[in-house]
Amino acid sequence: MPVTISINGQTRSIDAPESTPLLWVIRDTLNLTGTKFGCGMAMCGACTVHLDGQPVRSCSTPISLAKGKNVTTIEGVGKINHKAIAVQNAWTELQVPQCGYCQSGQIMSAVALLEKNPTPSDDDIDAAMGGNICRCATYVRIRSAIKLAAKQIAATEQTI
Repeated sequence: MPVTISINGQTRSIDAPESTPLLWVIRDTLNLTGTKFGCGMAMCGACTVHLDGQPVRSCSTPISLAKGKNVTTIEGVGKINHKAIAVQNAWTELQVPQCGYCQSGQIMSAVALLEKNPTPSDDDIDAAMGGNICRCATYVRIRSAIKLAAKQIAATEQTI
C-alpha cells in the first residue's frame, strides 16, 4: 500500500513497506542523494533530515513516521528556511568541508539548532552537533560557521 509523504514541499506517494527507512526512500526512490548513508545505526548524523522541523536520523526512521509530516532534505532546506541559506553561505565562506561527505547532515543539524537557539554558545553548539561525526575533524570550522551564520541571520532580521 502506498505511503504519502510531503518532502521538500511536494506531496509524494511512495510504494514501499512502512518499515522502509526514510533514508532509502529519499535516496533510492526519490533520487535525492544529498542525504548520505553513514553508519546505518543513527550514530553518525550523515543521514540527518528534518521531520516537521526537527532533525532526525533518516537511516533509522521508518517511512511510516513521516506520514502526515513535512520531510525536508538538504536539497530543499534552503528553499523552505532562510536560515539555511545563511548556514550554507557561512559553510562556503569559512571553507568548512574537506571531503564533504558529512556536510549535509551537519548543515541540517546546524539549521535546526539556529531555529531553536539564535545565539548559541560553544557548549550549545557542541551539544547540538555532538552526534554528527566528521572524519576530517572540521569541528572548529563547523562551530565558527554556525556562529557566523547566527550573526548574519541576526543582522538580516534586524533590517526586516
